[in-house]
Amino acid sequence: MNILTGIADIIFPPRCAICGDVIKFHSPLPFCENCIREIRFISSPLCTRCGTPFGAGEGNDHLCADCVAGEKHYAIARSMAEYEGTMLAAIHKFKYHGKTGIGKALGNIMADFASGMWDMTAFDLIIPVPLHIRRLRERGFNQAIVLSRPLSRRFKIPVDFSSLKRLRFTSPQVGLNKKERSVNVRGAFSVIKPQQISGKKILLIDDVYTTGSTLVECSRVLIDAGALAVAVFTAARATGDHAHEKNASEPASGRMS
Repeated sequence: MNILTGIADIIFPPRCAICGDVIKFHSPLPFCENCIREIRFISSPLCTRCGTPFGAGEGNDHLCADCVAGEKHYAIARSMAEYEGTMLAAIHKFKYHGKTGIGKALGNIMADFASGMWDMTAFDLIIPVPLHIRRLRERGFNQAIVLSRPLSRRFKIPVDFSSLKRLRFTSPQVGLNKKERSVNVRGAFSVIKPQQISGKKILLIDDVYTTGSTLVECSRVLIDAGALAVAVFTAARATGDHAHEKNASEPASGRMS
């Protein structure tokens, strides 16, 4: 099988899903060496609660001003990489152009990242952030479910995509400030199977953490329905210039105790 794969690679060399260059080495991501080098994986120093990365030289991990000032409902949130460059392009191709293979690869890398960050045996369920049925029909898949499946397989944690539902179609968050975003998603989610999540420790999965409004609202609903604790994990974290553009390309159509 390896011989056949090697021959196929010579005749039809794999190309980077981002820039189109020939991939000259084997990698778990379908990207070339240059594109992989541009990914900025998130590490300390960062906020101990929401995972916001701080600039170099800002000392040890500590709470950010936003987490000191307000309730987040989730116990902890972490993201794998910053939402820029290669990661931004990869998620756009995955989400808006149906490149689900990229999503599966990102899910596998998220699993690698998670294994070095948390004791994954602490979680009882993985819950992907749900899409409204209208958005699901337009896109054809829920990107959060695609990301969740490799984590589920790796750590033998069931994915529950039926207990948490998006009840109403919300307007795009682009251009809204943090308060407006929170109002926009307030009441948009509901737990329809509380018996499934009662007393459970939940890992909530999404593609991008922007201002956190959607993830905070989902966490609030899950906790109100009886979840013991919620942790958030996303493929990317929007910072700086990208903190308000999560939906910009949308087609019109820690430990838990």
